[in-house]
Formats: sequence, structure tokens, C-alpha cells
Amino acid sequence: MADETDLSNLPARTSAGEAPAARPGNLAAIIGRIEEVVEEETAGIRSGTAYDLKSSNARKSRYLYELNRALKGANEIEFLEQHREGLLRLRQKLAKNEAAILAHLNAVNEVATLLRNAIQRADTDGTYSAGEFGMARA
Repeated sequence: MADETDLSNLPARTSAGEAPAARPGNLAAIIGRIEEVVEEETAGIRSGTAYDLKSSNARKSRYLYELNRALKGANEIEFLEQHREGLLRLRQKLAKNEAAILAHLNAVNEVATLLRNAIQRADTDGTYSAGEFGMARA
């Protein structure tokens, strides 16, 4: 029985040292995967559940690496023209993602500030001051 694995999405083989030619279909698929992971991360951050940011960042890094590899040897102007719509969509999704991340970081900062202030108030309530132990007397 022959192996019927679909290999159409893999880059064409090249000689050693030669960058694979960028194929528009591959670029569109990579942009789509980046959009998907960015949307998922934005929803995860906004939902307030325990979202795995580390895993999401690893996926984004992997997809950006794939995008960089696919672009090697590609005509940048041609790429921008062919994928303008996808790149504009990605830009909008990244802006929403950035807003969600900033809101999350601001919330974390507020909680940290509240905890720091509570700790400082507890430390300065006089319980452990030098005056209580007679050390302040000169």
C-alpha cells in the first residue's frame, strides 16, 4: 500500500546553501497561522482564565521564524502587493492583541502596587519599630 501523505505544503527541495523560493500559498498559510495564534492569545488574555502565555509565545516565535524563512529570497515589493489584505488583517489583530496585553500588564501592575502598599503599611504600624525595644533611646 502506497503512502498517501500530502506533502504539497512543504517547500521544494533546494541545493545546499540555497534559500527555498517563497511561494505565495505558503506565505498566506503562515500569515493565517500567525493570525490564528494572535486571536487565540487575545481571547485568552481577555477571558481572565489561566491562559498559557509561554506556549502562545513559543507558537508565535515559531510562526514568525517560518515567515522569515519563507521570505528569504522573495521580492519584498511583490510580497507586499500579493499579501496586502492578509497583512492589514494581521496588523489589526496585532493592535487588538497589544491592547489586551497592555491592559493585562496594567492590571498586574495595579495588583502589585496594592500588595506593596499593604506590606509597607504592615511594616510601619509600629509593632517592630526601634522605639518599642528601647533602641531609640540615646
